[in-house]
Parts: sequence; C-alpha cells; structure tokens
Amino acid sequence: MTENDSIRISPLSQRPSLVPRVYEINDSWPVFTPHDPVAGALLGRVPEEFPQYCVVATDGDRVVGRGLAVPFDAEGDGREEMPDQGWDRMLVWAFHDRQYERVPTAAGALEISLDVDYLGRGLSYRMLAALRQAAARQGHDALLAPVRPTAKHLEPHVPMAAYLRRCRADGLPADPWVRVHVRAGGTIEKIAPASMTVSGSLAQWRQWTGLPFDRDGYVDVPGALAPVHCDTAHDHAVYVEPNVWIRHGAEPTSV
Repeated sequence: MTENDSIRISPLSQRPSLVPRVYEINDSWPVFTPHDPVAGALLGRVPEEFPQYCVVATDGDRVVGRGLAVPFDAEGDGREEMPDQGWDRMLVWAFHDRQYERVPTAAGALEISLDVDYLGRGLSYRMLAALRQAAARQGHDALLAPVRPTAKHLEPHVPMAAYLRRCRADGLPADPWVRVHVRAGGTIEKIAPASMTVSGSLAQWRQWTGLPFDRDGYVDVPGALAPVHCDTAHDHAVYVEPNVWIRHGAEPTSV
C-alpha cells in the first residue's frame, strides 16, 4: 500500500453532500487573496454552481483537497482564450455566461488546494488529472489554467518572464508547481500579467498583513508574487498578481 491508497478523488457532482465542506481544508493561500473582490463575490459559489467541473479529495470522512474549475465562452465578443487578466477575468466570464446562457467553449482551472497535512505526497498530480477528466466529460478538449507559481513569492521583484526562464538541469521548470503542470503534459502558453488584483486602504492592508504600510513605493508582502504598491497620499495600496497560462489536454486519464 502507498500513503495515497486511502485518498479518494471524486467529481463533486457525484458527491453533492461535500459541496458545503470543500473549504474545510487548512490550505496555504496568502491572507490577502480572499480580499480580491472577484474571489470574494464569486469563488465560494463555484462548487455549488459548477460541480461537474470540480473535484474533491477525501481521506475517510476528512476533506483533504479541492480542485475548482469553470466553463466559459472564450470566443465571443472579442474575448481572448487566455486573457491578460487571467484568473479574475475567467471567473467573471464563467458567471456572466451562465446567467446569459452562453455556450461554453473552454474549461478553466481556478485552483487545486490541498490540506497542508497532505502536501508532498504526489496528490497534486492526481487532482490535476481529475480536473482534466472532468473537463473531458463536459466535452472540452483542453483545460486552461492561470497558474500561480508556488516559489515566486520568494523573489517578488523578479519579472515573471525572467522567472519562467529558469530551468533545472533536466530542462524542467525550476518552480515546483509549474513543474508539476509541465510533467503532467501541460504547455506554458503566456503570462497573465494582471491575473488577480487586490486593492484596499492602508488601514485594510495593515490589518491583513500586520505591516506598517507607511511609506510610498513598493512593499514586499509575505506570499505575494510581486510587490504591493503603496500610495500614502491617496491612502491605498494595490497588488497586481501575475500568473502563467498553461494548457492541458483534457483527454480522460487515470486518477
């Protein structure tokens, strides 16, 4: 037996009782990301409204991982398949298209989050494969993902393009999470330079991060992939996060 034998990954549509529980896990997202207004307004609705695109990992009765994805129309009204506003734009399109009954032409992965107790077990590969399967079952031939490189926060001042050029001796990307995607067959397509935006007053940023935010200019915030811009005269700070668009084939694979 392996340490993953007890872990079951299922389409959320097949386990509707777990929809309210997918956010029970102790994940490692930075404290400021829930304050992205797009995430705050829409992300919590994804499991209930798009369960056929989402997956859940359980270990017995414990929820240990979630994979969230959405369908959207990538072809109408001058839209780009992989917009520069990445994560935010894709999520907004998904709900807009659902409301106005637009036929989806693409499937996009929003996140794969694992409980911190289950990191380092290879579970992320299985979750990614399960999301690809979910997209294939809905008739898509690809799964698009605005990926958040997990080690980029250690070098927030390095431009994303330069960061992505870094490879190991075996030619694979240096970043661990981008490497998972490439090993799984994904191809790096482009950078999403403004994938997520979090803005707030300086008082809000102080509350979120515990940092003083008392000087004009760039502030390094733990977990941020790029510096946060602070403007004391106008009493606000803005974080614009770059992501990396990666394309996966959505053909069924074993999980």
